[in-house]
Amino acid sequence: MDFRLTDEQQAFRDTLRRFVDREIIPVASEWERTGRYPAEIVEQMKEMGLFGLTVPAEYGGLGVDMVSFSLVFEEISRGWMGVAGIIGSHSVSCLMIANHGTEAQKKEFLPRLATGEIRTGLGLTESGAGTDLQGIATTARLDGDHYVVRGAKMWITNARYANPLPVLVKTDPKAEPRHRGMSILLIDTDSPGFTVSKDIGKLGYKGTESCEIVLDDVRVPADRLLGGVEGRGMQQALSALECGRINIASRAVGVAQAAYDAALDYSRQRTAFGHPISDFQAIQIKIADMATELQAARLLVYWAASLADEGGRGDMESGMAKLFASEVALKAAMEAMRVHGGYGYSTEFIVERLYRDAPLMCIGEGTNDIMRMVIAKQLIAGTRTIG
Repeated sequence: MDFRLTDEQQAFRDTLRRFVDREIIPVASEWERTGRYPAEIVEQMKEMGLFGLTVPAEYGGLGVDMVSFSLVFEEISRGWMGVAGIIGSHSVSCLMIANHGTEAQKKEFLPRLATGEIRTGLGLTESGAGTDLQGIATTARLDGDHYVVRGAKMWITNARYANPLPVLVKTDPKAEPRHRGMSILLIDTDSPGFTVSKDIGKLGYKGTESCEIVLDDVRVPADRLLGGVEGRGMQQALSALECGRINIASRAVGVAQAAYDAALDYSRQRTAFGHPISDFQAIQIKIADMATELQAARLLVYWAASLADEGGRGDMESGMAKLFASEVALKAAMEAMRVHGGYGYSTEFIVERLYRDAPLMCIGEGTNDIMRMVIAKQLIAGTRTIG
């Protein structure tokens, strides 16, 4: 049992780390504060091939293993979690197209998605359907050789840049069980009736936009039905979300690492009563707990990612990684703020941004309470075991 990265993974992480240290960390706080879109960072991620993380090599992508995939989101989130969102839903959707698309769909989209020439996202959530995806109200009615789509989606990352946008719809609203009537359409966002209606204000997760979109009788060619067969949309979405949870868990590790680094550095520099505060046992206990929990979260994420690489079922493991790592990020952000004292509440230091960013990972890709239910149901039913 080897808990170390391979030489190739280590070299990949070193490259990512240099990129983040040089290009993201110096500008993150100012650009986040002013609401500046990180266009220059996006261009550099294109040059590095990061838009092709989950695109197979035969279509021009990197086709990385899932541990390397997790390293990307860990390192970028260590610098600025919002930037990770730009390639997060893009990567999940690329994987979905690669795994479930027709050959024609793969050839049409994947090579350009891999280079970042075109980008994508994922249109699942609605105002009345987040965790309960079967409760979506967006419909797609077949009219000749086109579907006519009507509905609205919320919290869409890359909404202003994605084209195409995979959107979960009901092609048969009367189907029972409901998931059998659900499909995914690859929608051209330049189509008449497709509107980005508003940007959603957020506590954190700045740098990338989160939008509401309206689909008002948008006509979509029938050959844009993902996989070419109706009724498989729910399965396609859920299989992609397993990768999405590793993405979110990795972001959480990155935020926790940034919080730990900030707390450790500050504790060495700040003096009180003639000593660095790192000399005080209360601070040492916080640092020790943060480091231990951070490393435990990291190993749990790499474990889940390794299982995904083996090709077996990994929904419970990715759920565990997402659950634990996000809770660690939330706690680490708060503890880093406490180590900083009053300065931790100031925008002069990054910990207040980490404190605002951390809660997203407890909510995104399924809330942590849902993760607990997913894990527990499998353990109780005996379909999965631990130890």
